[in-house]
Amino acid sequence: MDPAVIDQIQLNFNAKSLLGINAAIGLMMLGVSLDLKLDDFKRIIESPKAPAIGLFAQFILLPAFTFLLTMILPKSMLIPSMAMGMILVASCPGGNLSNIVTYLAKGNCAVSISMTAISSCAAIIMTPLNLQIWGNLNPDTAPIFQKVSLSPVDVFVTVFIILGIPMAVGITLSRIFPNLADKVRKPFKIFSLVVFMAIVLGALLANWKNFINVVGLVALIVLIHNALALSLGYGSAHLADLPVRDKRAVAIEVGIQNSALGLVLVFNFFGGLGGMAIVVAWWGVWHIISGLIVSQIFSRQALPPGEEDTATCTVKS
Repeated sequence: MDPAVIDQIQLNFNAKSLLGINAAIGLMMLGVSLDLKLDDFKRIIESPKAPAIGLFAQFILLPAFTFLLTMILPKSMLIPSMAMGMILVASCPGGNLSNIVTYLAKGNCAVSISMTAISSCAAIIMTPLNLQIWGNLNPDTAPIFQKVSLSPVDVFVTVFIILGIPMAVGITLSRIFPNLADKVRKPFKIFSLVVFMAIVLGALLANWKNFINVVGLVALIVLIHNALALSLGYGSAHLADLPVRDKRAVAIEVGIQNSALGLVLVFNFFGGLGGMAIVVAWWGVWHIISGLIVSQIFSRQALPPGEEDTATCTVKS
């Protein structure tokens, strides 16, 4: 299929589906936040190097290098809406699965959890900011902004409602009612994940023919983009001379993006533009696969002397 045809695809995605995904992301964020303590934020102050390197790679390097990638890839391969989808993904915070993948990779879960907490907070400002800056700098994607008249304030409000409020509620509940939080944490996580998967599966089935027709066009692009994200995370941590377990955590945090949030923004502000929607949706599938592959590679590599004793980390369930 000609890449230009992607934007002509009409996706079967109604207002109820969008509202459902908004609610599901909020519930997932609330579930993640029940795991967070004020100590997770204090840890960043006490040991700021690894989280700071990771956040720099996530919100500064990844959007900038994604912009360069959209300028380098041939126009015959990458239409403007697909480039805009890549920039959008790169502007999103880390995904909710990063903590589990870090655990499987025998990485530093404390760094992962700290980065998840602070990146979700920072995304309220950084996601609309990066989207506006890099989207407008690319001459091919700038007309998309002009067409939709995107307001950074509107994006800020949307991200704040989906991420900021559930996070604040979760942390508050965990602090004021710790026993209740311990009891509901696991069933709440399972419930929110099942609801989210059901909504996504329903949307996928409703667009199955479209998905099959175009997924081949974006698979290579998403693979390259995700490899770039993982490499930037690990490379930044390596240049900063972080411990091996911290390198693993940073690489995974930067490589797993909150594509669900990206999908909400696509349908809220870009009218479900075909190229953007397909890129963001396939990223959401692929980064799970790549994350599991990377975690298996990392887990099979021996840790240096001195790090084996602290290799075990836990993720609350």
